[in-house]
Amino acid sequence: MTSTTASVLPFSSVRSAGVRGEPVVRIENLTIGFRGRHATRPAVGPLDLTVHAGECVALVGESGSGKSVTARSLVGLNGANAEWNAGRFEIAGADARRYRERDWRAIRGRQIGYVLQDALVSLDPLWRVSDLIGEALRGVPSRERHARSAELLRSVGIDDPERRLPQYPHQLSGGLRQRVLIGTAIAGGASLLIADEPTTALDMTVQRQILALLRARRDAGDTLLLISHDLAVVAELADRVLVMRSGRVVEQGPTRDVLTEPAHPYTQQLLAAIPVPASRGFRLAPQTGDVRSADTPAGAGRIPLPQKRIVAEAQVLAAESVVKRYGTQSDAPAAVDDVSFTLARGETLGIVGESGSGKSTLARIVLGLIAPDSGQVTLGGELWSALPEAARRGRRTGLQLIAQDPYSSFDPRYTVGQIIGESLDGAGIRGDARRRRVLQLLDEVRLGAACYERYPRELSGGQRQRVAIARAFAPNPALLVADEPVSALDVSIQAQVLDLLADLQAEHGTAMLFISHDLGVVHHVADRIIVMRRGRVVESGPVERVFSAPEHPYTASLLDALPSLPERAPHAALA
Repeated sequence: MTSTTASVLPFSSVRSAGVRGEPVVRIENLTIGFRGRHATRPAVGPLDLTVHAGECVALVGESGSGKSVTARSLVGLNGANAEWNAGRFEIAGADARRYRERDWRAIRGRQIGYVLQDALVSLDPLWRVSDLIGEALRGVPSRERHARSAELLRSVGIDDPERRLPQYPHQLSGGLRQRVLIGTAIAGGASLLIADEPTTALDMTVQRQILALLRARRDAGDTLLLISHDLAVVAELADRVLVMRSGRVVEQGPTRDVLTEPAHPYTQQLLAAIPVPASRGFRLAPQTGDVRSADTPAGAGRIPLPQKRIVAEAQVLAAESVVKRYGTQSDAPAAVDDVSFTLARGETLGIVGESGSGKSTLARIVLGLIAPDSGQVTLGGELWSALPEAARRGRRTGLQLIAQDPYSSFDPRYTVGQIIGESLDGAGIRGDARRRRVLQLLDEVRLGAACYERYPRELSGGQRQRVAIARAFAPNPALLVADEPVSALDVSIQAQVLDLLADLQAEHGTAMLFISHDLGVVHHVADRIIVMRRGRVVESGPVERVFSAPEHPYTASLLDALPSLPERAPHAALA
């Protein structure tokens, strides 16, 4: 759109009113598209959106539904290729259709805070945490800035701000980076906060702290626009919800009404894809051709997962008194402290705990990427962690990793066929046999031969994760280490990936070490579970027992922090 200089209405006037019902955002008939070589690709619209002072409105839907594009339009960040139009586009009473870049700059950060999902990309890697927070506190006197920065970090759940302020983003865990990002967004005192998947990378207890923080800001009169694929988070925070699909709103209303009595089939599909206790043992995603079991729970409409066979006497993995410390001092705290467990063929062992509990360090020890200081890991009953890398290399096809971020683990120069095919090198499969095996795997993960020549950048997040799963299963490993394999996916794609993992595990008899901060997902997939805290295992046992009757207070606190959906009306359940 053409633009002329526009006066920007101070947000303080909106906040000071503090009256729920006064519009802060009022958009009518918004359309957004992106120019391509030959045509403009529509992304959003027509769409109407109103957000009132002191209200939290949530946008939900699958990847590509237009949620983030809509949110970015509120801060003028859709890019030079965006073409947009609107019958009305008011922010705090000002007509933003006329804004130039300098107008947007006047309100970004100071009046509109934006929390992005990918904190590692959003935080400048060359700046310390103190610099990142300090930039947002430019209006605060320098002598007060350090104390204010520490206070902000503490408010977003960082207990040791003095230690974190001098650090760089790469020195922080994913959860800590996300908390720093939220701190920078609220530092300027913005009264309109756009939170795009603000809790995706956070464990349950920290997620609860962040939700409490956002709720307190809303209750104080601030305005929130929440974008999330986690409908349980939406249920806890949002006053109203808009369900988007293909750029349009298909259903909207008060959050409880939409989540308990969804009217649109797409909303019903999203809710059915969420792992809940009743879904354990059943598919989360609909699948053509499946036959419903006679003992399917009444009204649930669930399709059973294939039965997997756990061979208890066939021990695939064992860890015995494993200890790992970082640092040179003998009294350095242990990242993994005296951890022992076993894993049988066909079994799934869930590992849960907060950021810094030692989950990822334990996974790296199992994969043979780092050596334990003491204790040992055996693979298939034979020494593993104690071997030199040259001796391990020939056995590496027997265990495979499914990483949280498959895009970062792929060589962007490789096609899908090459990415999957390279995992067959250790198995000695080459030439036509390799191509046939890769095509077979693409069929198994429901991508098909059309993806063989495509590059990672041409795939959606869900498709990339399927490629990662195909690569992991390619050499028929005895063990899979799945490190947060679905945390970045929306609920419907997550459901498809979890169903796919269950199918492949049942077919191949693969053992799986499943690491996740999402307790609902772990309850759905795991047979047994170990709960870690500060490097130690505080509780372990069958997943049903641990979830229904936790013995350790820490486990109980994790379960208490798990967001939950409101109970749906019986007639709203899928048939």
